[in-house]
Amino acid sequence: MSLLTVVIGSAFILMVAYATYGRLLTRLFQLDDSRTTPSVELRDDIDYQPLSASSLLPQHFSAIAAAGPIVGPIAAGLAFGWLPALIWILIGSIFIGGVHDFSALVASVRHKARSIAEVVRDHMSRLSYLLFLLFIWIALVYIVVAFTDVTAGSFVGAAQPQNGNVPGAAIAGSSLLYLILPLVMGLAVRYGKVPMRTAVFAAIPLVVVSILIGKYLPIDLQSWLGLETVGETRKAWSVILLIYCIIAGVVPVWLLLQPRGELGGYFLYAALAIGAIGLIVGGGTIQYPAFRGWSVELPTSTQTLFPFLFITIACGACSGFHSLIASGTTSKQLKKESDAKPIGYGTMLLEAMVALVSLCCVMSFAPGSTELKGDPNQIYAQGIGNFAGAIGIPREAAITFALLAFTTFVYDTLDVCTRLGRFIIQELTGLHNAFGKAMGTILTAGVPIFFMLRHPSDAPPLFRTFWNLFGASNQLLAALTLLGITVWLWKTRRVWWVWLVVGIPTAWMYTMSIWALGVMTLPKLFSETRPTFLADPVPYIGLILLVLAVVMLLEAIRVLLFSSPAPPVTPSAKAVGVA
Repeated sequence: MSLLTVVIGSAFILMVAYATYGRLLTRLFQLDDSRTTPSVELRDDIDYQPLSASSLLPQHFSAIAAAGPIVGPIAAGLAFGWLPALIWILIGSIFIGGVHDFSALVASVRHKARSIAEVVRDHMSRLSYLLFLLFIWIALVYIVVAFTDVTAGSFVGAAQPQNGNVPGAAIAGSSLLYLILPLVMGLAVRYGKVPMRTAVFAAIPLVVVSILIGKYLPIDLQSWLGLETVGETRKAWSVILLIYCIIAGVVPVWLLLQPRGELGGYFLYAALAIGAIGLIVGGGTIQYPAFRGWSVELPTSTQTLFPFLFITIACGACSGFHSLIASGTTSKQLKKESDAKPIGYGTMLLEAMVALVSLCCVMSFAPGSTELKGDPNQIYAQGIGNFAGAIGIPREAAITFALLAFTTFVYDTLDVCTRLGRFIIQELTGLHNAFGKAMGTILTAGVPIFFMLRHPSDAPPLFRTFWNLFGASNQLLAALTLLGITVWLWKTRRVWWVWLVVGIPTAWMYTMSIWALGVMTLPKLFSETRPTFLADPVPYIGLILLVLAVVMLLEAIRVLLFSSPAPPVTPSAKAVGVA
């Protein structure tokens, strides 16, 4: 079978899903453009600012996509074969992930763009609210840890293409040049009154320039700081990236978040287009096995397809992190309710295509190939290099582009996670002043710095230790979000198909994530050689997440069984929180 057949067939399925299932979602949630959205009602041009769908979509897309739809599909494809990964990406994105993202966005907009945790408080209990906030913050910390380490590895490692090397120092140079562009764009739009679209199209050629000249302006921390090992260099880059997160987490959205989101969105479009066009022009046959078995032996454990496939591929199929973006930043910029369909549901399906292109990077190589022996970012770069070569793009430039694209996606995630962590700390403490803003930001980035600094420099990369925990907690966050939305929607709509559209995805995500957390944590906790928290925090954090999830589920059952339904409303009602 050819790669092209898989890509074209999958794209067709996703387009049909957007037109049909997306329409069903708009009916269930009764989108109404006559309602005033929070971005208009509460506009302050710092956090709340209405954007058109064409501007908000690439920002939201680049924020949710990040490295997840690259790392997850590649890791799962290598472990279990491409067919189980493909099936989960398609079914998950259409019936679970897309529903999750869309409903989180609409629920937040109906509650003055407040977080999903606050929606839970309004419709469940204060205990549920506090537990959910704590769960979200822990998940954010591990997202930041995992993605920071992956990005740091891009800056110190070296891909090995056939036609020359692309060292990490060159990627770091290109990345710094890229980061300057959104700042210039934000200033030009804010003070020069340049239209955002004009600023984006002016910056795109400069992105190409940053890719091409990065190797002439390398940032080699190992030499500059006199570091002895690659592990020490990776750790230094991690700290620098987290300091960037602290700064990016407090600056106004117009200065960095919005212009970088717009530019990053087009960057992501370009990566998707190069991969798709290369597949169409170059074709190529699938060389990797479709199915490799129900279990895989890893250096430290054995993983079975159920449940680990469903936590390894998070972004690209379903990701709880998306609800934080939808209810944390996107809902504060949604101009009208009908935009929720392309931004909430449509971008999830687009992300599925990113995941499919990433999976094709594995499918295009035979088992045991040299190209499959690197980290996921390098495997992705090798695959994109092959696809780009089919349309005449030099391989070295294509690999640099792919690695920079990977890093760019992570930037979007890191600073948004830090900003969201700051929101949560401020909600928990009630400190909404400048001190609370600074404290929340520093705490959210400071805990990852602690983990980074104490990780042995000669140990395997930190993301390999935390990726499964990140995946399980991320999917459990999706389950908790869907649980809260199910309660809200049932109390305000009272139609039986709420249980089909939202209830079944909730049950599935709860089952897979709790199953995975149990397998990962309980054997270690009850073994005779139980590690200390500082030696291995994974089982202890996993246990905390399990307890929080069980208590949340019990609270939801109590509310559904014993609370009174909300009064019926008409679709045109203007009250916040109605369906």
